[in-house]
Amino acid sequence: MERPYTALTIVWAAALFALSTPSAQARSAIDAIVGGGAASAPSSAASPPGKTLVPSPMRAAPDLECVPYARELSGIAIYGDAYTWWTKAQGRYARGHVPRVGAVMAIRPYGNSQLGHVATVARVIDSRTILLDHANWSYPGKIERNVTALDVSPDNDWSEVRIWYGPSQTLGVSHWPVEGFIYNARPGSGPVGRALARADDASSPAMRGKASVQANVQESARDPIGAIIAGNF
Repeated sequence: MERPYTALTIVWAAALFALSTPSAQARSAIDAIVGGGAASAPSSAASPPGKTLVPSPMRAAPDLECVPYARELSGIAIYGDAYTWWTKAQGRYARGHVPRVGAVMAIRPYGNSQLGHVATVARVIDSRTILLDHANWSYPGKIERNVTALDVSPDNDWSEVRIWYGPSQTLGVSHWPVEGFIYNARPGSGPVGRALARADDASSPAMRGKASVQANVQESARDPIGAIIAGNF
């Protein structure tokens, strides 16, 4: 004969069932541990006002032009297209034809480059080789650091350069015409500024033509490899 359940038996059975059956939140935590992930938050959790707990997709940075990047690196506060920098720098910044770290090399429009180009000198290797930091050259809108620029001018005055071209992993074949270098110093301000101003005067076309023969002789003796490079490129 089947024994009838008492009220105490029913309560005890219900308690055992509750203890043996994990809650939805507990099951979620167990599943996460078994699966190697983190426990999911309870469904009742709300996002803070104006924010979301789910990261939004990252926005791609806009393509970077050479001008704002050169301005940021050099601290030279010139605005406008690259080909205008050399003229705009006159009277505001020292200019010259000797590369110095932190100076901006101003390249004239040439070939398919209608707006010119500006690049910041990162390092001076020797009398004919420097490293540049610049943007929007080999790859549209992209930054390149420590890329080679080679002076291929006959007089070693940095009036023509070849610049590293990323896709070919070598120097580009074009001889880019260079206006000169813009330095982050006022013309004639202090010893450095006065020296740069004198260098600017001495590197004017008239003065360069007058001293070209003497410079060639001295350069050949001091930098025979550079002289060979200038003759072969």
